[in-house]
Amino acid sequence: MHADLPPPDPLALAHSDALAAHVRAEIDASGGAIPFSRFMELCLYAPGLGYYSAGSTKFGAAGDFVTAPEQGRLFAATVAGVLAIALRALGPQTRVLEVGGGSGAFAEVALKRLLQLDALPDRYAILEPSADLRERQREHLARTLTPPVFDLVEWLDRPFEDDWDGVLFANEVIDALPTPRFTLRQGSVFEEHVALDGNGGFIRVDRPADALLAAAVRHVEHALGTPFADGYRSELLPQLPYWLQAVAGGLRSGAMLFVDYGYPRREYYLPQRDDGTLRAFYRQRMHGDVLRWPGLQDLTASVDFTALAEAGTGAGFDLAGYCSQASFLLGNGVDRLLAEAESRTDDAGAVRLREELKRLTLPAHMGERFQAMAFARDIDLGAAFLLGDLSWRL
Repeated sequence: MHADLPPPDPLALAHSDALAAHVRAEIDASGGAIPFSRFMELCLYAPGLGYYSAGSTKFGAAGDFVTAPEQGRLFAATVAGVLAIALRALGPQTRVLEVGGGSGAFAEVALKRLLQLDALPDRYAILEPSADLRERQREHLARTLTPPVFDLVEWLDRPFEDDWDGVLFANEVIDALPTPRFTLRQGSVFEEHVALDGNGGFIRVDRPADALLAAAVRHVEHALGTPFADGYRSELLPQLPYWLQAVAGGLRSGAMLFVDYGYPRREYYLPQRDDGTLRAFYRQRMHGDVLRWPGLQDLTASVDFTALAEAGTGAGFDLAGYCSQASFLLGNGVDRLLAEAESRTDDAGAVRLREELKRLTLPAHMGERFQAMAFARDIDLGAAFLLGDLSWRL
């Protein structure tokens, strides 16, 4: 089953064993099982041990996966053009809040592009829970930005606590939120838990769902117009509205832009997708054994964009638009940025740029699997979504 997965080195295995021991202790203290969402939270974010909290390389060719900002400069520069529209419309004293800063690649390119467009915010804040990633971002941006621009950047432990105007941006963040998993048994809703198999290994067990998760499942069934079949298993984030309102904080006027992989609700919960979308990423390989090697692999689930639309409008924002990543980039001038970049490079560089654009926009790569969704208040971002609008599918 794991023949195609390269084995971790001894130090990495020792790290994973330490996190596994921590998880086992919590399972024992919790009466023999913890919700899968808690298992995922520990695997990704346990201080000093979780995947995003420890020191291994996550992003890029040397890591476990490659995000759009790691492909090159085209993605971030195009997104920055949309941010500039919002920032100019809002006037002075604006902020950008990037949720989950990755390697710092997005912030670097976005700030340089905003400087070119004369649309720099007063503050560029990165909300980053990982101390390790925060330090890597700081080193990267200190090395690649001029001091006046770097001085705009700050790192937050929690969202803005005061009222603010500006733009919130999150790329591949919602997919990493610890997600509950549900299943149906004789019409009743159960929640997937993680327990021990008697030899210290992790196994999945089901327990009756609490009222919040059960109500969320019934809400989805009502929206779909049909109940889930017995045995159907998937993910659902009943906490998504609370998370969105928390990270937006006191955002008065401005926009929120999310880019992630996922589906509208009717596609997310197709009958044939009866084991959900949960998967692991390890050294550029995607696989389904999410209980293996805690702390050494990314755990992720696709986004229900209908649920995100409900959360954003429920927080008092207008849905500004929803489209594929390809449509969003092409509709906001990525082809012009490509032409400009090609004019400044040699033939080999031009080939690399075109390959980058292909990875970002072709359906076989990121173009259709990833989607963009924005919400706005007191500004109009509708023009950014004129190409390939998908809001009718929500």
